[in-house]
Amino acid sequence: MTTTKHETEIIADPDLPKVTIIREFDATPDKVFPAWVDRDLFVQWIGPRTMDTRIHRWNARTGGGYRYASMRDGEEIATFYGAFHEVRPNERLVQTFTWEGMPDGVSLDATTFEELPGGRTRVTSVSVVDSMEAQAAMMASGMEAGINEGFDKLDELLAQKK
Repeated sequence: MTTTKHETEIIADPDLPKVTIIREFDATPDKVFPAWVDRDLFVQWIGPRTMDTRIHRWNARTGGGYRYASMRDGEEIATFYGAFHEVRPNERLVQTFTWEGMPDGVSLDATTFEELPGGRTRVTSVSVVDSMEAQAAMMASGMEAGINEGFDKLDELLAQKK
């Protein structure tokens, strides 16, 4: 089964230290949301195709936390950790996100899962950081390639589950 190729919008607010990421998926929220909270699904799509993900700790519930590493050829490239502040199934996920290489650069991410006509979902993630410099660093990090490739992998995963 083929899916529609959706574009990802990545918007750096010019006035506030936040980044908004918007993407539509050809599946309902009850199919899309688990990809953010089920560790076995998460590792299948997060990040670029050249990397694998290794979960060190994963407790995707309100008050839980996580730590995972991006791996290339068996070598740990980057590690991320945070806390799940709110897990509202199929609707909303609020969490902190920190790259271990810059532990003072924590972001607060609120992700919503909006049901659209035709069995689709719009995922909107708003990341708030502590400064415009942190926002600029986030945008310059190369995250766009990883986000786009990851979402393409998620499209493929969702298509398999139809």
